[in-house]
Amino acid sequence: MDQGKEFLFSEEIEPHKQRTKDILSKHPEVKQLIGKNPYSFIIIVLVVILQLSIAILLRNQSWWLVLIIAYLVGAFANHNLYVLIHEATHNLIFKNRTANTFAAITADLVNVAPGAISFRTYHLKHHSFQGHYDLDADLASKWEAKLIGHSFMGKAIWMILFPLFQALRPPRLREIKFSNKWTYVNWLFVFGMDVVVIIFAGPMSFLYLVFSFFFSIGFHPLGARWIQEHYITYPPQETYSYYGILNIPALNVGYHNEHHDFPSIPWNNLPKVREAAPEWYNNLHYHTSWFLLFFKFLFDPSISLFSRVVRTNRG
Repeated sequence: MDQGKEFLFSEEIEPHKQRTKDILSKHPEVKQLIGKNPYSFIIIVLVVILQLSIAILLRNQSWWLVLIIAYLVGAFANHNLYVLIHEATHNLIFKNRTANTFAAITADLVNVAPGAISFRTYHLKHHSFQGHYDLDADLASKWEAKLIGHSFMGKAIWMILFPLFQALRPPRLREIKFSNKWTYVNWLFVFGMDVVVIIFAGPMSFLYLVFSFFFSIGFHPLGARWIQEHYITYPPQETYSYYGILNIPALNVGYHNEHHDFPSIPWNNLPKVREAAPEWYNNLHYHTSWFLLFFKFLFDPSISLFSRVVRTNRG
């Protein structure tokens, strides 16, 4: 890849709709994998309880121990909850949309900064308009990509402050309504939990949740998930799956091509999509290590925030 300062432009529509049709024409049995997984809500409750319990246990510990536990344990727990927010966004937990919305807010309780409802708003557009600069919040803003550049230091800062950079993207997406009533319910519950933790457990407990939040989606091998999904490492392919051991705590979120092809299939059935149609997925490039990709992104100057496909074709 060249060290360009612009996104890679494509005149084609996003690649998943056609592959979905092709797979279903040959493997109609894949439709049987579509459904809901209400057991996901049990996982949400257990992981939220786990995070709150660890936070309370660390209330009298030193900040450095809090940091280590957050990196080794909390990051995986919070990332797990973000995956379940993603499931709720696609209404893959319950049949009722409102129930899925409440599930997402429940999973968001220990994430310090509310994001479940905003994620729902922007993520569904990402599926419909992948790579469209005015509609896809998964794309970095041009100013963001230019600011970060190709250096290790720039990309490291970007990963550390990843939630902040994401929060600065909505003004660019003028066709998408920023908030609704559920957004404010989300804020009320999450900020309310922050206050409860600070008052009743103390600053170290809250610091544990803060560290867990930033590590779960940022400067951590788990943060390589964002690079894995759509950053161009084998052009011209623009979506990549990850088939590695971290799919266990991350609930198969690495099966990203499979998910984009069949967003109505819950996390527990995504590996079955690949098993049913290996001729479509085994021929695609994929990643096997988030750990290696994390360091490749940081140190390889040929990969930057511009390493993405953009399009104006809405399909």
